Amino acid sequence: MLIKPYGDTSGDGAVQLSFTLPVKNCGRAKEAARLYAQKLGFHKVDVVHAAALSEEFTFFVAYGKTEVGLDYDKVEYAEAVNDCMSMDAVNEFIKTHLRRKLVIVGACTGTDAHTVGIDAIMNMKGYNHHFGLERYPMIEAFNLGSQVPNEKLLSYARQVKADAVLVSQIVTQKDVHIKNLTELVELAEAEKLRGEMLLVVGGPRVNNKLAKELGYDAGFGPGTYAEHVATFVARKLHERMSGKK
Repeated sequence: MLIKPYGDTSGDGAVQLSFTLPVKNCGRAKEAARLYAQKLGFHKVDVVHAAALSEEFTFFVAYGKTEVGLDYDKVEYAEAVNDCMSMDAVNEFIKTHLRRKLVIVGACTGTDAHTVGIDAIMNMKGYNHHFGLERYPMIEAFNLGSQVPNEKLLSYARQVKADAVLVSQIVTQKDVHIKNLTELVELAEAEKLRGEMLLVVGGPRVNNKLAKELGYDAGFGPGTYAEHVATFVARKLHERMSGKK
């Protein structure tokens, strides 16, 4: 099935772009933005918004159209969780199939000081009416907060015999999250912890495909709640216990 962007009419190829150019906000700058979008391959380009970020930088929003389509049938992607269980269902699953409390350790690692992601998943009150893992009766959750060195996170996880380690990465400038996430996997492998606990990562620039490429068991992006993570961890541990791949 061939798909194209949708604007006013199905298949019209309309796309919204936003970008910054190192020029002062003026009429010439807007024309430069329009020409730049054209060079990207778009036609019928309109610059609908321009705002000065400083004396020498301007932010633009533009609309353009493209003839490029995509064969959707050839797109391959596997979700970490296809059918998510509720909090009650997760607890019943753990109680029935694993027969013990699960231990989950989470942190925002490296120099990242943003706890919003890990708190939404771990804290008892959760986020957007979705309770966090601390409220799950069959899960013992430890939230280590932000700016936690990878070495400290793994050391603590080993100390409490964690079944899963959750890593949150909010800051992504210059791909700093990739470097930090790669380092954690390498440390876990060097310390022979990789087979002992699940590694799960989440963040605004994270998805399951990226997580798998970096060596994690699963990745979760925007729109994820505690029950998504808990569903994956519980089922994955049950698969391992049952000897399934």
